[in-house]
Amino acid sequence: MTPRVSLIIPNWNGETLLPTCLNSLRRQTYRDFEVVVMDNASSDGSLELLHRDYPEARIVSLPRNLFFAGAVNAGIRLTEGELVALLNNDTEAEDHWLEELVAALDAHHEAGMAASKLLLFDRRDIIQSAGDFYRHSGVPGNRGVWEKDNGRYSEPGEVFGACAGAALYRRSMLEDVGLLDEDFRGYCEDVDLSFRAQLGGYRCIYAPAARVYHRLSATGGGPVASYFCGRNFISVVVKDMPGALLRRYWHRVLGAQVGYAWHSLRHSREPAARARLRGQAAALLQLPLMLRKRRTVQASRRVSDEYVDSILTHYPNRRGDS
Repeated sequence: MTPRVSLIIPNWNGETLLPTCLNSLRRQTYRDFEVVVMDNASSDGSLELLHRDYPEARIVSLPRNLFFAGAVNAGIRLTEGELVALLNNDTEAEDHWLEELVAALDAHHEAGMAASKLLLFDRRDIIQSAGDFYRHSGVPGNRGVWEKDNGRYSEPGEVFGACAGAALYRRSMLEDVGLLDEDFRGYCEDVDLSFRAQLGGYRCIYAPAARVYHRLSATGGGPVASYFCGRNFISVVVKDMPGALLRRYWHRVLGAQVGYAWHSLRHSREPAARARLRGQAAALLQLPLMLRKRRTVQASRRVSDEYVDSILTHYPNRRGDS
């Protein structure tokens, strides 16, 4: 019998991280799920560890590193669960995590995805994400990022999107709006998916009791993250922002990108700053591809410009945004 939830963990050289993650899944109160580890051609002892210590997991060894988006998509195509859970290998989920996410989708049939509360692994009272938001300027962000978990984000409700490091999706939604965009590779691919889902009429529910502790950037970050954020921030705007809103807020979008470029130029001795500039330049080279994708995304939109405008925010940009 097919498990209701297919839980997919992308892994790349996570031998030291996987035991904490997988042991926390053994403690889940919700049990109708399978674990599928998609290994991105690891060169450490990940595969040996998995085969030796975690026989309950289905292990798929990919021939090369497909990054987050490619590994997750391969896992989705290999599974059949009604719901698809994604979890980073550098996390530890509380015992009720999956139960809370499933309950959130069961209670909200209009929703296609559910967002967890992510907290820092080594400072467990500090929030990393209480669901995603998206600005009119085309800059995404995490609600509550770096704030103390003092109750402000303890109520469930609708948010723009879910951080794919710990999220639950309806397979039917993914089949409708499409999987993660593999051209994004590994940063903002979840923002793009959330935007496409919202355009397709699917809401996102934040489940604050679905708590996960994240070792921030244990398998990423640095110049690589800066490059892909520099590139993919622009790609999300080009691909997903409705034309009416682009015409209304183009000055905010342009201002944000000029601000990032200026900041990077001022700090050009730093590898991350140079990487962000390269990412912005790469986004311009990728414009034809994203414009082709835009035609498909916008043609399938089911919600009004007014609705999209209402779910975007005016939060000021700040360093540390995703």
